[in-house]
Amino acid sequence: MQQFLDNGLFKNNLPCGIILNIDKALRGWRFGSAIYQKMIREVFIKMLNERPLNKITVKDIATACEINRNTFYYYYTDIYALLSEIFQTELETVIDEYNDTLSWEESFIVAARFALENKTAVYHVYNSMQREELVNYIYNVSGNVMIRYVEKVSEGISASLEDRKLIASFYQCALTEMVLQWIAAGMKEDPDTIIKRIGYLFDGNIELSLKRSAGLNDT
Repeated sequence: MQQFLDNGLFKNNLPCGIILNIDKALRGWRFGSAIYQKMIREVFIKMLNERPLNKITVKDIATACEINRNTFYYYYTDIYALLSEIFQTELETVIDEYNDTLSWEESFIVAARFALENKTAVYHVYNSMQREELVNYIYNVSGNVMIRYVEKVSEGISASLEDRKLIASFYQCALTEMVLQWIAAGMKEDPDTIIKRIGYLFDGNIELSLKRSAGLNDT
């Protein structure tokens, strides 16, 4: 229907008032759809902070949201699709909200706030059959932060593209493994303190590596 309206196929066949009413209804449907999806996501995350992933059912979510299961299945094929969408949405938020005035460690802490604010949920996903979704999320968040930070630091330094990618990839893998080890250990230590400490200990290393790359290019 929206396609017909956008293409003007009904323009000469329907009164303007009817077209406006249809358009209003479509906007209302989209608004209601967004509300349902937001509610389903929030209820699921709350449950995931309370119990293991394999103990959550579509019926549980539907009951808590006061919707029927068909409404859930209209938006998601299953719980795993819902989990995947949550991680993808959080990753998109990280990309949209990236602040290039921050250090890489500050950027990573901001980017990983979903995991830090939902430790139990993250732990439950880590200990489930869907661990790969979590690993990919952390890897992509780490990569997004480091690639953009390395590009910012490399401004004015003639480091090769290959070396810039290599440096970003090194830190991406290191951060990902560090976070996974932290989760595996029960997330007892304060991650902010650990990441800031690493940033302090390795301060200047990225710029130094980029300058070394530039030096190799000049020889």
